[in-house]
Amino acid sequence: MTNGRYFSQVGGLPPQTQTLTSKAVFTTAYAVIPKTVMSDIVTSVLPHWEKTRAWIISRPLSGFAETFAQYIVEVAPGGGSMKPEPDARAQAAIFVVEGEGTITYDGKDRPLRTGSFTYIPAGGQWMLKNDSAAPLRFHWVRKVFKIVEGFKAPPAVFIHEDECTLDWMPDTNECWGTTRFLDPNDVRYDFHLNIVTFEPGASIPFMETHIMEHGLYVLEGKAVYRLNEDWVEVEAGDYMWLRAYCPQACYAGGPGRFRYLLYKDVNRHPDL
Repeated sequence: MTNGRYFSQVGGLPPQTQTLTSKAVFTTAYAVIPKTVMSDIVTSVLPHWEKTRAWIISRPLSGFAETFAQYIVEVAPGGGSMKPEPDARAQAAIFVVEGEGTITYDGKDRPLRTGSFTYIPAGGQWMLKNDSAAPLRFHWVRKVFKIVEGFKAPPAVFIHEDECTLDWMPDTNECWGTTRFLDPNDVRYDFHLNIVTFEPGASIPFMETHIMEHGLYVLEGKAVYRLNEDWVEVEAGDYMWLRAYCPQACYAGGPGRFRYLLYKDVNRHPDL
């Protein structure tokens, strides 16, 4: 279902009468994984997770994502994990798109609800449980933390979108902005997970070409996105991966807001 703020409809299986035409595409510069691809038969079950299934929509792979993995996770009532992360090097960012639950970190329970964001530093001990009567759905980004000599590990973050500021880009008449869950000036963090918002008619008015790798999951609305040499129409539930230096731009035609969850790697020198 769509809860009014974040797309959360995943699963099911298309009928035999449906045509095979799709905007799914995988190139050396970008990939588009539309919502129609995220059916029941492409899910993964995970070790140490109970009553849980996941759509793994990006992972480190030659010719694909290099810096991160991203999952859409669905936890049934009573499900969850006492040992969710198998890699002590991995940090976690979680954004809830539907439902309620509890995440336990450093011995303290924290409530999760639609719109909650959580950051767990690498090596942090955490647990997650759906103690509600309805499914819990969230995005989970995993990334190996890049240690910097002389810097302490970044702290955990527990926050809700409603507690964050929507910062408008300058000279855009408040039509293109970003909601940041992690402090962009804190170089201890080596990635960001933000929500980008476009009002109807807004655009990225130039071809961005930069070092940051991106994962973009459309939470709301529709738009046309320029990916390398192609214009692609995307809507709520679609996912895009953009490799470093992939030219990109966007035009949000409306009728409502266009919003997406944006991953990008930041604040570190490139590996040589």
